[in-house]
Amino acid sequence: MAKRWYSLLTVALLVAGVLLPASPAAAAPTFKVPFPCGQTWSGQTRTDHSPAYAVDFNRTDDLGDPVVASAPGTVDRVTDLGGTSYGKYVRIDHGGGYTTYYAHLNGFNVSVGQSVGYGKVIGWVGSTGGSTGPHLHYEQRLNGNDIQVRFNGSLALYWGTKSYTSGNGCSSSTGSGTVNTSGTALTVRSGPGTGYDAVGTVADGTRVTIYCQTSGTSVTGTYGTSSIWDRIGTGRYIADAYVYTGHDGYIPNVPRC
Repeated sequence: MAKRWYSLLTVALLVAGVLLPASPAAAAPTFKVPFPCGQTWSGQTRTDHSPAYAVDFNRTDDLGDPVVASAPGTVDRVTDLGGTSYGKYVRIDHGGGYTTYYAHLNGFNVSVGQSVGYGKVIGWVGSTGGSTGPHLHYEQRLNGNDIQVRFNGSLALYWGTKSYTSGNGCSSSTGSGTVNTSGTALTVRSGPGTGYDAVGTVADGTRVTIYCQTSGTSVTGTYGTSSIWDRIGTGRYIADAYVYTGHDGYIPNVPRC
């Protein structure tokens, strides 16, 4: 009898595991090419790379060229492995489990704990560690696992070589708005939707800077029903239906996330 009840419980747990929806992951940052605005670099992916989804970047006479943060975040590792592996490398924590790696650097321009934004120079192209020539080894990871690289939401070429032109650190406009909830604090989500984790609140009447806008869960708020969500920080989104921006819909000149 005990075995029978154990079997039934096992089946029930398995069914529950299949049927219960998983919590949505935090929205990925908008990663950009890790070089200054307007530069074009050749990015190579190959099946025998380690890790597999890393991109190697090159251009003519690139030794010492600046490498910049591909998205806002906090530097959590500045390491020199000497003549092995990544050599001199930087890791940036972007929140929500997302990190980026910049390896084989010639030198560092940041320190652990430093906050960085788009276009911030973090180091220079080198050939340290196990490198056989100057280049930048670049990775995007989620919860420690390498993932296929995306720039501005578009998947990098797998497998082969492609030219990428950077829009990183170029002049861009931000918007602003005022939260209007008739007194109730507005929930801040980790992604553009009500199914994402709550990561804080914004008080009624708060003036917020809007870095980009995107579509997500439709919400009915103070200003009607809208599927627009405003990013007010890294991994921080609020429903536009509760924000007075002076525009009916997307704000002109504010980028899409």
